[in-house]
Amino acid sequence: MNIEVITNICNNLRAVTSDIKWEDHLCFNIADKMFFIVSLENIPTTASFKASDEDFAFLTSQNGFKPAPYLGRYKWVHIDDINRLAREEWTTYIERSYALIVSKLPKKLRESLKEGKN
Repeated sequence: MNIEVITNICNNLRAVTSDIKWEDHLCFNIADKMFFIVSLENIPTTASFKASDEDFAFLTSQNGFKPAPYLGRYKWVHIDDINRLAREEWTTYIERSYALIVSKLPKKLRESLKEGKN
């Protein structure tokens, strides 16, 4: 697994933007709300993402996963090496994180995303 694959998964979702925060973290956003963060300088490469209550409980009980610093209380998971998950698993968790963030957006914005206006 590498950053290019993760970038492609994120960018295949509707209306995704990305930017660099905190000097070395590539952040993927929907409507200026982060849904996935990957560290560009850590070796091995680390990442964080929003998870459902069930996924958060499951993942944080696994080796290499923990509540994300500063964001754990919002059910964000930190993974210490992106190679712990296969591409299919990354696709699933990234899509779920995106959907969780979209579900909290204002209704009008959610509707415009469904219609492909953004």
